[in-house]
Amino acid sequence: MSQPVSFYEAVGGEEFFTRLVHRFYQGVADDPALRPVYPAKDLGPAEEHLRLFLMQYWGGPRTYDELRGHPRLRMRHVKFAIGEAERDAWLHHMRVALDEADLPAALDIQLWDYLIMAAHSLVNVDPTHGRSDLGLRPA
Repeated sequence: MSQPVSFYEAVGGEEFFTRLVHRFYQGVADDPALRPVYPAKDLGPAEEHLRLFLMQYWGGPRTYDELRGHPRLRMRHVKFAIGEAERDAWLHHMRVALDEADLPAALDIQLWDYLIMAAHSLVNVDPTHGRSDLGLRPA
């Protein structure tokens, strides 16, 4: 009896995530709306963090946890002003990278749905007040 293949294995493992995240950060580097969310001059560490996080999330090695602890995505991103424009730019560059990866449709949809959810969850600027809402405003 064979074991089910993880998403990580199905997409090609580390090589896939390395290509995807590298292509994503190529777009980030030249994006005037998104680049300020990454204040470091060198995007290399951010690229490595995202690559390791996505690999771990999708069933790969647990290196992210070993190096950085629990992901706590909202907490790690709260110091950056992330509004709808930044979210949309992030999703645009990720969509470009994902399109170039040319995954089978079912895998593409599965990954894309997660990325949309994650991007929406990190928005921390209330567009009506132009300030951080930290996810605390009433529904």
